[in-house]
Amino acid sequence: MAGGLAMVTGAGTAQAAERAAAPEGFAMPRNLTLLNLRREGGYGLGVKTQAGVLDVTAAGRALGLAYPADMDDLLQNGKGEQLDTLVKAASEKAPRAHLLDEASIAYAPLVTRPEKIIMMGFNYKHHAEETGTPIPKNPPLFNKYNNALNHHGGTIKLPTAAAREFDYETELVIVFGRECRDVSEADALNYVAGYATGNDFSARDLQTLTSQFMIGKTSDGFAPLGPYLVTADLVKDPNNLRLETRVNGVQRQDWNTNDMIFNCRQLISFASKIMTLKPGDIFYTGTPQGVIFGEKKPRSERQWLKAGDEIACSLEGLGELKFKLV
Repeated sequence: MAGGLAMVTGAGTAQAAERAAAPEGFAMPRNLTLLNLRREGGYGLGVKTQAGVLDVTAAGRALGLAYPADMDDLLQNGKGEQLDTLVKAASEKAPRAHLLDEASIAYAPLVTRPEKIIMMGFNYKHHAEETGTPIPKNPPLFNKYNNALNHHGGTIKLPTAAAREFDYETELVIVFGRECRDVSEADALNYVAGYATGNDFSARDLQTLTSQFMIGKTSDGFAPLGPYLVTADLVKDPNNLRLETRVNGVQRQDWNTNDMIFNCRQLISFASKIMTLKPGDIFYTGTPQGVIFGEKKPRSERQWLKAGDEIACSLEGLGELKFKLV
């Protein structure tokens, strides 16, 4: 492409979601790797290319074209076609000044204002076994809130006045691009805008304080997510991705999403029969074995996470999410 602005994408075909019922002109993004940026006191959208990250706001203003304000605007208002038009125009006309060096980017949470953050507990057989939890017969869903959203390169201030047993959980995250209600398993993935790397950071002593998980899961910053949203057409099979966690450079988790008890299709179909899933909602799909909570020693003797620890999480093809504890 002219100016060296070649998108980092893969071959993919339009999914059946393009045929799903939606407002006229509403479209999910396709064939793109996306970032959410901090810029000018707010947020902006970035598109990863071989030459750098396209600053969508700057390119849109320079070219006089409409553009999504940020990731939430893109997803919630179905501005996929608008973004596609801008990216194509930018590849031919936008100056290199609108390309950012990814190393210098200030990341925002991948989404900032979802209506729902849905969490899945004990979705890998060995994780359930290591924690002494019966294999669930139905998906045990719980929630986080927007205060928990965090970003690549971010920090988590540990709530040490309330807890001490801090733990990681790297997870595949589904990001919705269409309203989804009462869908079949066969059609479920057609409502997905893309996938991302996430971490269901947890305070285990709060998680087990009562029968409900929520207080151990939704402290400020406990939902790191990013750095990328990889659109669904570029992910051949979300249930065949390698997943890893490293703490201070040491590998702690290494597994594959093909071992989920309830796969992505099943999770989406199940949840959609209970509630309406909206564009921009996110769904953390569970973590495999290898967490501190599953270690076979007294909890008082385990090396729980602490201030200064650096966590790196990755899903195959979706990028590496890093954050630090303070």
